[in-house]
Amino acid sequence: MRVVGQNDKNGASRRLRVRGGIAVLAVAAIASGCATGSGPDVDPAHGQQPTKAAEARALDSYATKLRAARAARALAARHWGLRQVPLMAPPAPVTKPRITARKGFEVDEQEELGLPPVFTTVPTRQKVVFLTIDDGAEKDPAFLRMMSDLKIPYTAFLTNFLIKNDYGYFRRMQSEGVTLNNHTLTHPYLPGLSYAEQRHEICGMQQIMKKEFGRAPTVFRPPYGNYNQDTLRAAKSCGIRYAPIWDEEVYVDHWEFREDDQDLHPGDIVLTHFRGRDEWKGTMVDDMRRFLNRVTAEGYAVARLEDYL
Repeated sequence: MRVVGQNDKNGASRRLRVRGGIAVLAVAAIASGCATGSGPDVDPAHGQQPTKAAEARALDSYATKLRAARAARALAARHWGLRQVPLMAPPAPVTKPRITARKGFEVDEQEELGLPPVFTTVPTRQKVVFLTIDDGAEKDPAFLRMMSDLKIPYTAFLTNFLIKNDYGYFRRMQSEGVTLNNHTLTHPYLPGLSYAEQRHEICGMQQIMKKEFGRAPTVFRPPYGNYNQDTLRAAKSCGIRYAPIWDEEVYVDHWEFREDDQDLHPGDIVLTHFRGRDEWKGTMVDDMRRFLNRVTAEGYAVARLEDYL
């Protein structure tokens, strides 16, 4: 019978410590490999990687939808007789530009009273323009189909006496994501009215907008682009924050420009009207075709005005 002496005990103990250390190192190595996912000498596990596969599927789905949207837009452009496919607007800015009154378009105490700024261009370096359409006289269903097919954003400034015979037309427009804004009750020359009369025109339309379309807007355009301090004071009292007018106006057969260079600029606001053959030499579809052909040819996309305010 062999008796285990101290030397043997010490040797056994050393061997156990070594083996235990190796085991600890092995566990640590495995744990490290799991934590980092891979190492220079560690092969990845076989089979699918669920997280990466899900991300890849999501990206592939997005790319597929994007291709489908572009194809639909190209088809719509051909259907509506455009020379080119309209350009897609960039994403809305995360930080909105600071909107101030255009120089020379201020009224007395503009800043002191915190009055809504009157402006013709949004400060941006992006090649975008903003389409705005005034009053609501013509209610062309083909126009609604065209803009929906092409996914072109625009802003409508509505006058009650011209829209009250068919609020439903503008509700359909609103359901497509179009923002409906204030253009007074009766489209008067506002500077010729008293403060109280101007306030009635603007606040009265705010009430109509809230009743018929669910919200009172914060954007207002004075008829004919004419205003005075009373106009902006009244507008502010009615909840208005911005009073954009325009830099260019497009008609069915020509364009008109505010600037001497007779050209488009990044951030320009473009005006047109709800008009048809009764007053123009063509339809609203003809008007939009002229507008889109020019802005696209010059490399501009049409963006949503409210995304920049």
